[in-house]
Amino acid sequence: MREPTEIRLFVDAELPGRIGLTGKQVNYLRNVLRLGVGARFSVFNGRQGAWLAEIIEMTKNGGVAGTTALVRAQTPAPQLVYAFAPLKQARLDYMVEKAAEAGAGHLQPVLTQHCQVRKINRERLRANIIEACEQCGILTVPTIADPVPLTSFLGNVGDHTLVVADEALAGEPIDPVAAIRAAAPPLAVLIGPEGGFSEQERALLAPRAVRVSLGPRVLRADTAAVALLALVEAAHPSVS
Repeated sequence: MREPTEIRLFVDAELPGRIGLTGKQVNYLRNVLRLGVGARFSVFNGRQGAWLAEIIEMTKNGGVAGTTALVRAQTPAPQLVYAFAPLKQARLDYMVEKAAEAGAGHLQPVLTQHCQVRKINRERLRANIIEACEQCGILTVPTIADPVPLTSFLGNVGDHTLVVADEALAGEPIDPVAAIRAAAPPLAVLIGPEGGFSEQERALLAPRAVRVSLGPRVLRADTAAVALLALVEAAHPSVS
């Protein structure tokens, strides 16, 4: 049997206190986990830590739970910014989920010349991010913004050091972990579109970004995202 603290649900309510459960959450607790009134699980809202909760009431359309004890104190929001060119929906769902799991604090879609997708469903992507946080024990839910042009993104990087995965460097004898380790946190990482960056975009990136290769093969954008975030974790374990 799973421990109560292994069952985590995100809630919008202030904590501690009584919590309203949605019909979807009740269905998960009752029909998937086989929990009933009196059973305990963990809740978090992204701001006030994780709390042990006990089911008070469950109906078809919702339920009520009450918090009993603090399980984990709230963790600081990660400073890592993950920027990416939007993809088609299924692969975009995967990408944002993995970015949340890998410790990104803010997700920024960036529009480039070769983007195939120009719009995103933020509500759907936030739901994927929350699910990743529930499954992985992440207390601070990453934020996600509306898409912005590459030039706007570059103008608002601020004090973050920009790290870019560039397929044009494939095969170059560059140690990506060493290059990223030399980049001073906080970091903003950028994955380009399926068609790669244009020459004009590379000219914009060159003077202000640490450009790294992800190996001798050209990777799909969602695969490149996981690879780059893993390199960031290897180079700066405390960043995420």
